[in-house]
This record gives sequence, C-alpha cells and structure tokens, in this order.
Amino acid sequence: MRILLIEDEAKVSSFVARGLTEERFAVDVAADGQAGLDLASTYHYDLVILDLMLPKLDGSQVLRRIRSQNVNVPVLILTARDAVADKVGNFEAGADDYLTKPFAFTELVARIRSLARRTPSAPPVAFRGDLVIDRVRRRVSRAGQPIPLTRKEFGVLEVLLAADGGVVSAEELLEKVWDEHADPFSNTVSVTISRLRRKLGHPPPIETVIGSGYRLLGAP
Repeated sequence: MRILLIEDEAKVSSFVARGLTEERFAVDVAADGQAGLDLASTYHYDLVILDLMLPKLDGSQVLRRIRSQNVNVPVLILTARDAVADKVGNFEAGADDYLTKPFAFTELVARIRSLARRTPSAPPVAFRGDLVIDRVRRRVSRAGQPIPLTRKEFGVLEVLLAADGGVVSAEELLEKVWDEHADPFSNTVSVTISRLRRKLGHPPPIETVIGSGYRLLGAP
C-alpha cells in the first residue's frame, strides 16, 4: 500500500512517515500543498494523508483538486483544526476521514486500515490457490503456513494480486511499491521478485512474462 503524506510540520511528518514505514507501508512525503498535489497527480496512491494548514496551497484546495482528478483514492485529513465547520466542509469536499492533532499513532494506523477495508477494489482477504493474502493485517500464508514478508515483498504481491492474473510491468511495480526516490534503472524489482518466489515456495505462484513483466498464478 502506497501512501502520500502531505504535512509541513517536519517533526510530525518524520514521526508519521517513520511509523508507517515500520508498519510496512510505502510512504512519499510532501512539505507543502503544491508539492503534494504534484505528487498526487503524477503517481498512483492507495491513500492520501492531508494536513489542512499548508504553505503554497491550502489543504482544502488540495483536497478539491485531488477529487477532481481521482474520485476513488481515500483521503484522511490530519490537522489541528477541530471546528465542526471545518470537518463538515472537508467531508463535503470529499474527505473520507478526519483525525485531529494531537493524535495517537495507533489510531492513525487503525483508521488507515479501516479505509483500506472500505475500498471496493481491495477485499481484505484474497485467495490464490493455497495462497492467502490478508491486505489489512498484511499477512500471507500458504497451505496454512505463515510466510513473513518484508514491506516491499508484500507490496509487490499486493499489486500482482490487484491485477487479477494480468501482467504487471516492472515499471508499474516500481511506481506503486517504491517511493519517488527509487532508481528506475536498478534491478531492485527483479531482486525482490526472486526473494518473494523463494519465500512463497514451490510451485512458484509468480510467473515471469518475458519482455512484459510478472503475473500472479492460481485460481481465486
């Protein structure tokens, strides 16, 4: 799951990004509204965490512009503004959830997972043959045996699963699983795929389609 965090307070941004990374989410960070909107317009995100009091472009404006471009991405407002009018106005503008500062990090993670469960295209638990993938708890098992995966490995598996048997290119995996600083010319995707195949066992459920990318095998 790839998250865009738009937050100008450096301490809050660092704390949230570090915590979400430890929870195995891929996180991109923008320190002002315009930079956040540029990232949201360029990359695919599964969730946006948005502060309201931002330099260059106010968070409410960012929300409206994101909604005009992508009606599906969940947006969680994270702000010190706790007035009812602010909450109502931003919900009407398209926010999916609203969390006021100061906040408990555990609550933020719980709200992220709740929003993930609401996304129609992403059922919480999916099956491919004897492979079980729990998107919310971020757990994987095969034939009843748990398989510990790194954040990147789980992210790759999640994107392949969402393709529903379709081929996913290395470029698309790099965009959706890694952050904006990933080197597009590195072999990081193929290395991660190789590790993932070894962990998932035999027969390998991930097929390489020469010249095109990768796909996840197995009937739902």
